[in-house]
Amino acid sequence: MFTGIVEETGTVASVRQSDAGIELTVRCRVAGRSLKLGDSVAVNGCCLTVVKQTTRGRDKLVRFDLLRETWERTNLKFAVEGALVNLERSLAVGGRLGGHFVTGHVDGVGKITRWERSGADHVLDIAAPKEVLRYVVFKGSVAVDGISLTVAGVTKTGFRLWIIPHTFAVTALRERKVGDAVNLEADLLGKYVEQFLSARGKRA
Repeated sequence: MFTGIVEETGTVASVRQSDAGIELTVRCRVAGRSLKLGDSVAVNGCCLTVVKQTTRGRDKLVRFDLLRETWERTNLKFAVEGALVNLERSLAVGGRLGGHFVTGHVDGVGKITRWERSGADHVLDIAAPKEVLRYVVFKGSVAVDGISLTVAGVTKTGFRLWIIPHTFAVTALRERKVGDAVNLEADLLGKYVEQFLSARGKRA
């Protein structure tokens, strides 16, 4: 479980595909502290397991093995060496929940349709698949590349977000541009409510 509060932007050190699978190695500092093999880390909002780590000076190189399913259903398939990725270690018991409950299970990939500065802030419009958009509500929460954000508007095909300067500065959003793919995870609470109401309706 995660909160959607990005700890740092790591850098993709390598992406390797072979018959044995897909290996993603990320260079980081803050998110690499106290990591152990088997720990979970959200990488662009995808919950991945640490399978190897090495220390390089002040940095850590952390390796993850990606399932083909993860590769095909997330924007990690577009990751290249040197690209920024959002990193967050899993929520510790007793830790602060600064964002909202994020599972790290990506529901779909959206596409940036508008990304521009507006005053001190930035406006971000995202076209979203129907299976995600059904759970997106005005002033509700949504995770975009693992970032917990508040929905500022909803249309038939997507939604709008306002990005404050701090979020722009400390996340990989500063590298994004119109046309880029972003990982989306809808609010878990909405999914549970839908399931509860559906089950209740069947019993009625």
